[in-house]
Amino acid sequence: MASSSSGFVTGLTAAALVTVGFLAYQASASAPADLTTPHANSIPAAAASKAPRDKRNPAALPSGSGTGERVVYSVDDNRVWLVDAAERTQRTFRVTPGTVDPPPGTYTVTSRSNAVTGTDGTPVEHVVRFTSVDGVTIGFSAAVDEAPPRPAPTTRTGGIRESREDGNAMWDFATIGKKVVVIR
Repeated sequence: MASSSSGFVTGLTAAALVTVGFLAYQASASAPADLTTPHANSIPAAAASKAPRDKRNPAALPSGSGTGERVVYSVDDNRVWLVDAAERTQRTFRVTPGTVDPPPGTYTVTSRSNAVTGTDGTPVEHVVRFTSVDGVTIGFSAAVDEAPPRPAPTTRTGGIRESREDGNAMWDFATIGKKVVVIR
């Protein structure tokens, strides 16, 4: 009796694996091509030149930084804006960039990690990744000890460091698939 039960279980397991494999194939074949693309797929109007700024309020969201719910990151100003669907800035804060900047463009959050060690050897939390440049992963993170990044001058790093408080806000806001717009 035991051998017929094990054969039955083996048959059911094989059928389940075939079914899951078929469904996974169907899902990948019907997914939008840009869903898994970790590089820029469009360039906002402000990408070629610096996005216009409000000279009276330098922390104001730059015009030409996209539309809809998004994270906006200015590589020239080292500033981030978390923008809701109604075009209201939920939070803005300064960041410390890595040694490799992402090119201006529109990206999506591709992966997240609660806690890892940064490329500079610093423990970081709330890592939100959105692209890579020449093999260097680019994303936002907060140093657990709040220490500023300390990469060696020759180390290529893509971590954009934020305070732990800002890192918590980014973690809550920037889920997988969320739009990230990089501007000058």
